Amino acid sequence: MKTEAILPYELALPARVIFEEGASKRLLAEAAAFGSRGVLAHSRSAEKSGALARILENKPHSLNVLCWRYRGGEPRLTDVEELRRVAFDFKANWLAGLGGGSVLDTAKAAAGLLTSDRPVVEYHDGTSLPQSAAPFLAVPTTAGTGSEATSVCVLTNPHTGVKKSFRHPSLFAKLVILDSLLLQTCPPSVLAASGMDALTQAIESFTSKYATWLSDQLASKAVELIASSLQPAYESPNTTHLKSLLTGSFLAGVALSHARLGVVHGLAHPLGARYGVPHGLACSVCLPHAIEFNRPAIGSKYETLCDLVGSDLLFFVEQLTLRLGIRSPFSGVPLRERDTIIEETLASGSTKANPRPVARDDVVWFLERIFNTDASQEQQTGR
Repeated sequence: MKTEAILPYELALPARVIFEEGASKRLLAEAAAFGSRGVLAHSRSAEKSGALARILENKPHSLNVLCWRYRGGEPRLTDVEELRRVAFDFKANWLAGLGGGSVLDTAKAAAGLLTSDRPVVEYHDGTSLPQSAAPFLAVPTTAGTGSEATSVCVLTNPHTGVKKSFRHPSLFAKLVILDSLLLQTCPPSVLAASGMDALTQAIESFTSKYATWLSDQLASKAVELIASSLQPAYESPNTTHLKSLLTGSFLAGVALSHARLGVVHGLAHPLGARYGVPHGLACSVCLPHAIEFNRPAIGSKYETLCDLVGSDLLFFVEQLTLRLGIRSPFSGVPLRERDTIIEETLASGSTKANPRPVARDDVVWFLERIFNTDASQEQQTGR
């Protein structure tokens, strides 16, 4: 597999990134530069861990901040509608997200659509996004989604079950704070699943048919960092391992912004939405099958990936998943809405970026293995 281009056709990044332990306490002082009124969307875990309190303790007196707690779970269009209504009523100048990818995607979308008079579902269905209406600031508390590094929002329509993304260059964060201390209180199961999402993004960016020399540098370093730090961080979350994991996650996010992903994400979105499975967990299950499927198409890049992880890539991923205590939520479960899942997988921009073309029969191949079933069972349960 040969990479032709050196740079992507457009290079776009967050405006400013601070990478320092403890830097999250400076969030509100930095936010004041964007206006005197802002909304801080945060996760329950950020509140429980004390991270939110430490940030609020350092609030400038002149700043008016409204805190909005995210309900949890995967982000829905209704969450964006609620947050942007709250922010609009508060007359917010900026929105910040403190939490995992779900919080960041929700805050990012709400900031971008703050003053739009159209419902969010129209943009989810394909209406072109306007220029972002307010600055978005990102403080990730997990290492996985890379949302802080991208202009992408991945959201689910709760009425149709469709999970997909929309993007716009103006949705990039105006400020990102990478504080590895925030990962110390991340539950091990969340650290594992989100870390596998980051590893998947790094591998898929590296092998994407849209990869360039630049994205290869970012993605390969991300693979190296995540592969060497994820299990140690899961077993003993010291600052060295967490810093490497957070760095790798951010680099993977930058890489995917410029190279796109692959069939793992094409599958993970419809499967996660229909079965209520966290995104990182869905990626963990799909990744080994994608490695097997794509290996003939990626040439020497497979050997490069093996060198980066220190063993055969497929074996490494399978063993890592076991050591992280990740178990498939799909194994032996009836496959529902098979045709719809197939259609959404094939329509996904991620699937279109896969290094090996993916046809309908290929998606069936994936589903047979993911659900540990056969074609005759699928026909009985999936139509």
